[in-house]
This record gives sequence, structure tokens and C-alpha cells, in this order.
Amino acid sequence: MLIGLHVKNLALIEQADVEFGNGLNILTGETGAGKSIIIGSVALALGAKASKDMIRRGEDYAYIELTFSVDDEKKREELKSMDVYPDDDGLLIISKKITPTRSISRINDETVTTARLKAVTGKLLDIHGQHEHQSLLHRQKHLEILDEYSRKETGMLRREVAESYRKYLELKGKLDGFSLDDESRKRELDFIRFEITEIENAALRPGEEEELAAKFRKYAHSQKIMESLQAAYQVLDSDMIGRACHEVENVSSYDERLSGIASGLSDAESILSDLCRSISGYLDEMEFSGEDFQQTEERLDLIRQMTAKYGSTEEAVLRSLDAKKKRLEELENYEELARAAKAVFEEQKHVLALLCGRLSEERKKAAKVLENRISEELRDLNFLHVEFQVDVHRTDHYTASGSDEVEFLISTNPGSIPPRPLGEVASGGELSRIMLAIKTVLADTDDIPTLIFDEIDTGISGRTAQKVSERLSYIGRKHQVLCITHLPQIAAMADTHFEIRKSVQNGMTSTKIQKLNEQEQTGELARLLGGAEITEKVLENAEEMKRLAKETKTHLDSRDCSVVSNDVSMLPAAG
Repeated sequence: MLIGLHVKNLALIEQADVEFGNGLNILTGETGAGKSIIIGSVALALGAKASKDMIRRGEDYAYIELTFSVDDEKKREELKSMDVYPDDDGLLIISKKITPTRSISRINDETVTTARLKAVTGKLLDIHGQHEHQSLLHRQKHLEILDEYSRKETGMLRREVAESYRKYLELKGKLDGFSLDDESRKRELDFIRFEITEIENAALRPGEEEELAAKFRKYAHSQKIMESLQAAYQVLDSDMIGRACHEVENVSSYDERLSGIASGLSDAESILSDLCRSISGYLDEMEFSGEDFQQTEERLDLIRQMTAKYGSTEEAVLRSLDAKKKRLEELENYEELARAAKAVFEEQKHVLALLCGRLSEERKKAAKVLENRISEELRDLNFLHVEFQVDVHRTDHYTASGSDEVEFLISTNPGSIPPRPLGEVASGGELSRIMLAIKTVLADTDDIPTLIFDEIDTGISGRTAQKVSERLSYIGRKHQVLCITHLPQIAAMADTHFEIRKSVQNGMTSTKIQKLNEQEQTGELARLLGGAEITEKVLENAEEMKRLAKETKTHLDSRDCSVVSNDVSMLPAAG
């Protein structure tokens, strides 16, 4: 879960440190206080695009740091598979530094790309804002939700479909390769036979080019080699060392120390004599004909022509030869191989069709259960007369996800208007409630530990707000939830409550965030209820709202959410 947020020099925030708790974390504040900046800072750390204009005026950079606690062993294994490792205490730190010229994201001090950052943080936290609600208008999202709900029943089958589809595409590509007409096939046959003959006639041997290159360098510089060796031989062949050895030996009997010098000179004479013989032998072997040199040069040119044309090395050319022989065999047996490829493809297509059919049936079973559960949640969220359908139908093509399209349909006036696609019926506020209903249903299966709800209270009030507050609290029993709200019914259900406040100091506007105690929470509820003037009656109403919220949460801890919803009307309405 997300245990800490540190923000520095971002927009109106000079510095803010927040320690989030388990369950439902509520953030409230006056309009314009900077509530959106807090959620925005989290989104930036998760990989949202950053602008230099976000840096607080007068500062050189902005900095955001998220601290996650990863205690679940399964989640640790998922991160490990992505080469990400929490420390011994299970802590994982995500940070982002924004400068006027660039932004740098890090995971545990390792700089990462935005794509990698999003892949990792997608396992830890999910933000549901207006954009997420709008994603309900896309059918692909409906398929994802159904598959997420039914992953225990369909997970293995979906993996089989994905693998079968991969093989299907591979075989389809191979079959598509058999598209030559007779004339084109004959032209390719002639050309590939010419290439095979050319490579075979070259008779390449691995390592030959390197050997010939060394030989060519020797031949090309033979005159210089001979001149230098002859000069060296003349110097070494002089009798100076022999004379020196003779002179020292004549006097070595007068001083024992001279014996060592005499011995060294004798060794040197022997070494020089051996070197002279080696140089002489090398010079004798240097004799070669111009024909040898020409043959070496021509062979080297041929090898280099072959490697330039068919591969960078002799080994690569020989591999190319094997590939061309295989292609020649295909072309010579073209029709027979084409028929075989088509048969194998059709067999794989049949297997894929069967798997997709099985997956479709399982999805349809799950869809019935899902639509019933979502319908129940929608009714509890004050869609009093609602008909919700999860429509699963087959398409005429295959994908890695199967051959199904899924669409959510809804009617708020059953009997008069048949269920229609969400985009034709639901408003923005209704979409947010539908998403909340879906998240409530998925609470038991969704393994993302932290969920953030932004603008979840758009367009709602009164009894509907009470229902929404209960659902958020219920989800908070399964996940850590962060929610920005302006409604007292939702704020009253907070397990941890933060107030976001804006102030002006020394001509600079700053946003600060503060964790509220019990008394302060009641005061903030009173502000949300009463507006500008906080009367005794408003305070009493706030205290009563907080008391009843506690009772509701106690019920949530011991009873199913759908049962508790009948008692939620106990909460007083706003104002």
C-alpha cells in the first residue's frame, strides 16, 4: 500500500509530507485549496507527463516521492519478475524530479523509463478519475472488466487462447509466403540456383579470410621486411661480442667476479648466434613468386566479395547457403508444401476456434453473474429502476483475447426504453457511480493494493452520496482507498481524514495538508455541512453523522455490503 507521499516545490505546494493509513483515506478542503494537486502529484510520480510550468515559482525543480509497503509475497514475486526488489522492510520508493529541461523518474534510486515506471506502478496503484470513468464508454474496457471478474474461471483458458493465436499468426504468415505465381516462382528458382552455385564454387572455409589477409600483408611488405632483416643480420653477425668474450676470459683468472661477466658474454654470443640463424632461415623462406602473390590477392578478393554479398563472415555465408538450399527445396516442391502449410494452418485455426468457443461460453456464464451483481450494486447506489446487461457476442475474427466483443448496456427506465450502450444513456456522474459499482464487485478479485478515486462524487448528493460512501468504505476493507471529496456523507466514513488548506505568507500562496484528529474531523464535517457559518446545530449534525458512520462501518466489518446497504439511510443528509 501507499504509506507516504512527499511533495516539494510543485505548483502551490512548497513542501508536503503525508502518511496514509489503511482503509479509506479522505481528503477534503475548500474549492481551490489544491486538492487536485495532491492527486496530480501522485499521477506525475506514476508517469503522467510533467511540464516545467508545474515547478513552484522561484524554484529550480519540483520533486515527488511515493513510498510503498509491499508485504504480500505474491506481489513481491510479480515485482521480482520485473527486476524490481523492495528492501528488507518491504519498502519501495518511486520518485520523480522535474526540472525546466527534463524529468527524471527513479525506482529505488534506479533511473527508469516512463514505460517501465508505468508497468511497475500499475501493479501497486490505480487512479480512477473522470478519464477512467469515461473509459467505460469503450467496449475493450468492458472485456477487460469481465475477464478480471472471471479470471479464476477463464485465466488458464485465456492463456491457451493467446498461445494458440500466436501459433495461428505464425502459420498464417508461413502460408501467406506461398503466394508466388508460376512465372515469379521460375524467376526466383533461376536466381537462387545461380546464388547457390556461386557460393559453392567459392568453396569458402571458416577462418580463411583472416589467414589470407595475414599472408597478403606479408607479401605486400616483403621488400621492407627483407631490407630490415638484412640490416639486423649485419649488425648481429659482427664479431664484436666474440672479441669481448675472448678478452674477458683472458683476465677472469685474476678476479672471481669476472667469471660471471665472462659467462654472461658467452650466453649473449650464443643467443645472438641463434638469432642470426633464425633471420637467415626466414630470409631464405621469403622467396616467393609473383604468381603466389597474385593468387593470394585474387582469392582474398573473392572471399570478400562473397562476404559482402551473402554475409559478414565465411560462417554467415555458409549459413546463407543452407537457407538458400532450403528455399530451393521449397520452390521445387512449391505446390505440395503449400498444400501442407494450408492443412496445418486450417488445423490450427480449428483448434483456435474451439478454444475461443469454450472461452466465449465461460464468459457468457460469468457475464450473467456479473450483470446481476452490478445490477444489485447500482440499485444500492440509487439507480432505483435499472436494468444492466453484459452482452457477449462472437465476432468474425480472432485476436489474442479470443473472438468475443463485450458491451455493457443499461436502462434506467425498464419497460419503456430497452438497454442501450452506456455512452447513449449515462451522464458523467452516472458513469462514476457505475465504475464504483464495478469496483465494488471486483474488490475481492482485484489485486492492486491501492485505489484512488477522484471526482467520484460528481453530480450526486443526499441519499446517493450516502450509498457511495458505504461502497467506498466497503472497498476500503479490501484495499487501501484514497478519495478526494466535497461531500460530508463520504467524508464521515473516513478511516483517516486529511484537510487540504491554502494560505498566503509573505506574498506567496501555499497549499498544506494536515491529518485531522477526531475533534478536527467533526469540525471539517461541520464546514462541509454548514458552509460559511458553523452553528451549534451544524456541529451536532456533524457529530451525529460521524457516530452513525462508525456504526455503519462496524456493520461493514461483520456483514455483507449488500445487506448493510439497507441501513445506510440512517445517515443524515447534507444540510
